[in-house]
Amino acid sequence: MRSWFKHDPSKKGKAKQVEEDESKIKHSKDHMEEEDVNHPPRICNGCCKPIEDGIYMNAFDGLWHPLCLSRLPCQKPIMNEIPNSKGQFPNCYICEKKIPSTEKGIEFSYHPFWKEKYCPSHEEDGTAKCFSCERLESCRTKYVMLADSRWLCRECLECAVMNTVECHQLHMEIRDFFESLHMKIEKEFPVLLVEKEAINKAEKEEKIDTHYGTVTRGLCLSGEQIVNTVTNWRIGPDKEEIQGMDWKSVMVERKCEVTAILILYGLPRLLTGYILAHEMMHAWLKLNGFRKLDTVLEEGLCQVFGHMWLEPQRYAPLFVADSSSSSSASSSSSSRTPPATTTSKKKGSSDFEKELVEFCKHQIETNDSLVYGVGFRQVSKMMESNHGKLMGTLKDIVRASKNIPDSKF
Repeated sequence: MRSWFKHDPSKKGKAKQVEEDESKIKHSKDHMEEEDVNHPPRICNGCCKPIEDGIYMNAFDGLWHPLCLSRLPCQKPIMNEIPNSKGQFPNCYICEKKIPSTEKGIEFSYHPFWKEKYCPSHEEDGTAKCFSCERLESCRTKYVMLADSRWLCRECLECAVMNTVECHQLHMEIRDFFESLHMKIEKEFPVLLVEKEAINKAEKEEKIDTHYGTVTRGLCLSGEQIVNTVTNWRIGPDKEEIQGMDWKSVMVERKCEVTAILILYGLPRLLTGYILAHEMMHAWLKLNGFRKLDTVLEEGLCQVFGHMWLEPQRYAPLFVADSSSSSSASSSSSSRTPPATTTSKKKGSSDFEKELVEFCKHQIETNDSLVYGVGFRQVSKMMESNHGKLMGTLKDIVRASKNIPDSKF
């Protein structure tokens, strides 16, 4: 790959001066070659090391190695000054047209994980964006709209958990995960799949804060309330819209400190599992008397557990609900015995699901939220200093929160 350098108007004046003085032509020519060819190497704005191969990207008022730029935890328009490996400028993966150039270079948006390049205009022109994996809809695909106006790409829809019955096996798997860490959750409570409106309603009734501007995908409830849970769904004849959603009203009762966990329906199984592991950690803390912890550290600890659950999922066999069993739902129990209408079957992870594991981990690791992102990094350091021991980390969190829990270590 060769670098593309811009024309420098100042050199035109130098060349003209050389032509006027023949006696200095050779000297001036040698001098220009020395400046242009043997100039000091450019310095990468990310790693602060020389860009020795001449391949760089111009973005955010600096020069970058392409790899260093791809690791930025953001999704902003990037100014690129290099063609692709064939000496051509890239096509937009959404509209498949040439990405337009500006006087500063080629401007394109660039997702830090999926790496597809696309015209910045597609972020504002109504192009559908998958709620789960964040990829934009290309001209070769058609996304599906859920009943609550969220978009799903075809790959995410294929492995999505769509109702409470389908979530039962995953619920049991997360409980086993906690038990394997000697953190068995003794109490029984339901895990219900709901739409956005139900999550928003539950947040208000629980008087939960706004979650710092982030979209709430899961919630651990402590109070009694009526919840509308998804029991069945049908896709439209054009296979571009979910139609005929069925709900069931469930009264969650307070039998312990946790009454239920709510999760948005329609998320891929791996994303649903990560969110469930996060919310189950909130449940474990409530059930074991850890209250009024520092918000940043508590959310960070829950993020760490979600990340821990994701780690082995790239290689683990998946248990998925049989599609024939999605017409009814279990709404009130987390019993180890699955509902009579539910069957599960094992299958291997698809290539997309393996990528999705890495995407979810990347989102956790690079989150720039002052609560979830900062909290994850702080608690990760605590866990590392405590050699991965939860009790030592909890003591540090309690100490930092200046709060003594009801339970004993």
